[in-house]
Amino acid sequence: MKKTITIIGSGFSALAASCYLAQHGHKVTVYEKNDSIGGRARQFSKNGFTFDMGPSWYWMPDVFELFFQDFNKKTSDYYELIKLNPAYRVYFGVDDFISIFDNLEKIKTTFENIEEGSGKRLENFISHAKSNYDIAIKDLVYRPGISPLELITPKTVLKLNQFFSTVSRDIRKNFKNERLIQILEFPVLFLGAKPTKTPSFYNFMNYADFGLGTWHPKTGMFDVVCGIEKLATELGVTIQTNSAIEKIVVENKTATGIVINGEFIGADIVLSGADYHHTETLLEEKHRVYSEKYWENRVFAPSSLLFFVGFDKKIENISHHALFFDVDFNQHASAIYDDPKWPEAPLFYANFPSKTDKTAAPEGMESGFFLIPLAPGINDTEALREAYFEKIITRFEQLTQQKIKNSIIFKKSFCKNDFVADYNAYKGNAYGMANTLLQTAFLRPKLKSKKIRNLYFTGQLTVPGPGVPPALISGKLVAELIQKSIRS
Repeated sequence: MKKTITIIGSGFSALAASCYLAQHGHKVTVYEKNDSIGGRARQFSKNGFTFDMGPSWYWMPDVFELFFQDFNKKTSDYYELIKLNPAYRVYFGVDDFISIFDNLEKIKTTFENIEEGSGKRLENFISHAKSNYDIAIKDLVYRPGISPLELITPKTVLKLNQFFSTVSRDIRKNFKNERLIQILEFPVLFLGAKPTKTPSFYNFMNYADFGLGTWHPKTGMFDVVCGIEKLATELGVTIQTNSAIEKIVVENKTATGIVINGEFIGADIVLSGADYHHTETLLEEKHRVYSEKYWENRVFAPSSLLFFVGFDKKIENISHHALFFDVDFNQHASAIYDDPKWPEAPLFYANFPSKTDKTAAPEGMESGFFLIPLAPGINDTEALREAYFEKIITRFEQLTQQKIKNSIIFKKSFCKNDFVADYNAYKGNAYGMANTLLQTAFLRPKLKSKKIRNLYFTGQLTVPGPGVPPALISGKLVAELIQKSIRS
């Protein structure tokens, strides 16, 4: 039986779901509140400079391939990938950085040169991480988070102890050099929680990093958005921008459609890829599954202060991706999770896409993207944004030993208030809900409403969690759940 399906939002999870549902022959329409698609993965262009506004790391390439394989396609049918070498560089001080290269053998040599014996320990550590990765991808993440029994398989039973230790604890058992420890703890930050709070099973992110490498779509992550949009339209999906949803209409405890600009648009099924908390505010309170108290008590991944900067010259002594760990990680993490406030000395990340993609900036110039992780819900003002840009750009100049402030042509900032305004993000979070032990799998908000029939959810606040590959998987999971419901 073919259904009319309305999808709210056009981020990765919503677009992925639209493809799967259209593949089953349903009439699918995606409604996006902004003037361009992609959700947090939108693109920003100005004066010949181009930036990905959100995700900029292409990890877990196998998940993207699996997505397109479901439609008898390949990623190469829609975009071109470049493997970065170095994958990224981590700065710890002036003329003190470590480059992570494009294969494990080179990375082992780097480790061994810093800490004797660490090369072999790294090989063993990544072997265990690969085992966890294979279990996660093949046995766990493609499950809909309905029951705790989903976590019980012959392979996961052998790994249960890894849900009660932490990534940080396991890394520190194997490595003593603080710089190497920070590099190994870095990947789990993509899961939205501190390494000291993330179950050690999630060290599979280290395999995603060192084992599978860091890639870059030829002209940025928006290439992936456009690729999935093209697939969706080939499958018959309709996409409408500038369409903010005002209400989800419920009759007899069943979702019957949405309201846009005062106009009712009927649907057999409503699926929201928008912020989960915001989506429930489009319902009458009696129809909401999760209370305000529930959301207040969740551990959210950070928000971010972003800067999109155009430079009138090439930036030296830098790689495509660069992490600046020259200040105390624990103090910054505490300012996010323990005592929410602006960090006194922030760690930050810089991305120069024009190092790889010549179309990202005019010839002889450079496009730079800077990110500072912040506590969600934090006070956000233009004065604070400017003060923190000055902090990080001054350190950037010192650490890379060059002057760049006078080469800035333009600068655009994006912070908590913008995440709320543009994405209706709860407390302005950037990455969703952290993957802590008590917020994993069946303990996350559900893909299907428990109170309203024919109302579903997808994206970073539900299963499997934050990140672009999990978003694609979330879209598949909810589409399967919808299709199963239609058949029953």
